[in-house]
Amino acid sequence: MTQQVLHDMIECPGGIPVFLARPSAKGCYPVVVLMHERYGLVQHTKDLAIRCASDGFVVLAPNFFFKHPDQAALNVGNSRYDLSDPESVVLLKSALAALESNPSADRNRIAVAGYCQTGRHPLVFAVEVKIQAAVVWYGAAAKREWGVTAAQPRALDETIAHIECPVFGAFGSDDHIISVDDVCRFRNALEDHKKSYEIHLYGGAPHGWLNEAMPGRYRKAQADAAWAAQQNFLKDAFAGK
Repeated sequence: MTQQVLHDMIECPGGIPVFLARPSAKGCYPVVVLMHERYGLVQHTKDLAIRCASDGFVVLAPNFFFKHPDQAALNVGNSRYDLSDPESVVLLKSALAALESNPSADRNRIAVAGYCQTGRHPLVFAVEVKIQAAVVWYGAAAKREWGVTAAQPRALDETIAHIECPVFGAFGSDDHIISVDDVCRFRNALEDHKKSYEIHLYGGAPHGWLNEAMPGRYRKAQADAAWAAQQNFLKDAFAGK
């Protein structure tokens, strides 16, 4: 049963703006951090945060690209902010620090979810900080993600090797950025390193198929099925299953 949700904008250490959503009922809830797509903190991400919070989670949706000088251009996809792996870890730690005195947040039960461009960063964070789950939506698996660069100082395969929490992945068969072969490579890396994982591949789904704000890409049936699978995965992960 969905819950009523309270939400607000806050600022966490380091000046990062964060959209915070939580159930209105008193309680101590698991924490989910939503990492937005390449467009920055737009309404779609806020809507996902509210949707997630209604299932009984405290949800943080930080603007990880807040340093970009032209937010309007970023939000419509006319510009880009290249978030490095080390910077993502710093910003995620800062965002979670905002919950230290929040009685609604159980900081012993944390999941991080990344979408598209930020899909790799939950995996990176899971190596640095103990969390209960890492969630990837149509990200992390593209060919460019596997190499070592200045922004990606550790190879993705090595990152996967050091992850200790369960991993959830949602991908589409018609993604023009991440092919089915790429998804298989990602799954095989998790399998080879004997990780706990749950990978879903949805037929007829292109890149960005969860985003209702993009009618040409949004696929309601696949999006609803994947969201339900993710929420069940999170509940199991937080329960230690």
